[in-house]
Amino acid sequence: MSAQRGDGFDDDFVPDDLVADSPEEEVEIASSTEDDEDSPPATGHTSAGQSQVFSEDRAKAKKRKRREKEKDKKVKVLEGFMLLCGVEALESNEPVSIAAQPPSLQAEYLAKKQAKSYSKLSSVELDDMRIPENAIVDTSAWTAPRTLDQLPDLVTKMVPTLKTRLAQKSKDNGAPTLLFISGAALRVADATRVLKSKTLRGDKGGDVAKLFARHFKLEEHVAYLKRAKIGSAVGTPGRIGKLLCEGALSTSALTHIILDVTYKDAKKRSMLDIPETRDEIFRSVLGAESVRQGIQRQRIQIVLF
Repeated sequence: MSAQRGDGFDDDFVPDDLVADSPEEEVEIASSTEDDEDSPPATGHTSAGQSQVFSEDRAKAKKRKRREKEKDKKVKVLEGFMLLCGVEALESNEPVSIAAQPPSLQAEYLAKKQAKSYSKLSSVELDDMRIPENAIVDTSAWTAPRTLDQLPDLVTKMVPTLKTRLAQKSKDNGAPTLLFISGAALRVADATRVLKSKTLRGDKGGDVAKLFARHFKLEEHVAYLKRAKIGSAVGTPGRIGKLLCEGALSTSALTHIILDVTYKDAKKRSMLDIPETRDEIFRSVLGAESVRQGIQRQRIQIVLF
């Protein structure tokens, strides 16, 4: 998010045979039963004063239950919004990653981030650039941690087509089937080591290119890509974007782009929270003409990791 795309439900559809079993009606039925239990026995000798007290107590109980119900609804709505924004959960110290959500929420999340990078564009222009929901791989069924040591298993189980392609021999120089984008050079180095394992590449898979600006000149990477058959390119958005612009990185074999959104820096920011990095992703990488066309034509899929 293998699991189906989206949340699997139409917004305006509720099956008739499930209406009576909905959680809200169960709460209402339970409330009604509890109210009846609190009601005075029908002895026929209840005074007018006692009836009024019982009526007031019953009204207060109903009001209290109604307030609790409304509070629960507000909490759920707020939690959903927080998930969309990728902030922390209300009752947990663990960060909530947008990568674990279904494609529908991920598409909205990416659209919000993209709008920040193109703040001067109209809503119509932004809609034309929007990453469609059907271009996002649904990995929401993955329940294990989204750490680099789990990446091979996640790809194998959630993105089997990518696993197959990574084990195949690359045909053209500088034409990977996978771009793995991360915001920090050290993280890129760690991801490169993981992707170089035979778990994903097998014996025939192409090389894994490590692409970031620290210690490496752009010209060095251009020269390397011209002579190397690579299956994956792991890099920072700035360097990947420049290599796409230079034409050194070909998208002829590109089928998947993994965005490393779960990883946070020392300030607890993902790469899409940092303005400079976010702009490089949406303008230079996802905004590259060949990449944008590939996404729109569903030839290239996005995976949020």
